[in-house]
Amino acid sequence: MCLILGPTGVGKTLLVKRLQELSSRDGKGHLGDPPPTRPTVGTNLTDIVVQRKITIRELGGCMGPIWSSYYGNCHSLLFMMDASNPTQLSASCVQLLGLLSAEQLAEASVLILFNKIDLPCYMTIEEMQSLIRLPDIIACAKQNITTAEISALRGTGLSEVLRWLQDTHRTHS
Repeated sequence: MCLILGPTGVGKTLLVKRLQELSSRDGKGHLGDPPPTRPTVGTNLTDIVVQRKITIRELGGCMGPIWSSYYGNCHSLLFMMDASNPTQLSASCVQLLGLLSAEQLAEASVLILFNKIDLPCYMTIEEMQSLIRLPDIIACAKQNITTAEISALRGTGLSEVLRWLQDTHRTHS
């Protein structure tokens, strides 16, 4: 099981839809226009297939206070941040620290996604890592943490996300 978490409005639903679309084409081809989305209230389960079936559970950002009730059986965690919204960054960082300190997620592989790099006002991965002191967070975390810059809207970086999911879930049954 893979959890996808992050604040409201960072693009989790669009990412899941795009990953599903991309996986159905073996990671190749143009994605086309983005599908319509609306904020998730509750939880969505989506299966994608990259050599094996991976179930992604998306939890709405508004569910932050009860995310922990979904941590069981989580092999991987996609945590999304909005690279175009500096005012949301500190709250996102607090959420991330809570996730990384959760005992049930100690064995999970973590991919931090900096989304919305297609917007003109986005912060670079270096700026974001510096602002949230990511090297310090990684040094203290039990989990294996990877980062990526993506645009769920345009599809930028999504084949790398699929590859990460495939590699991460290859070792789990």
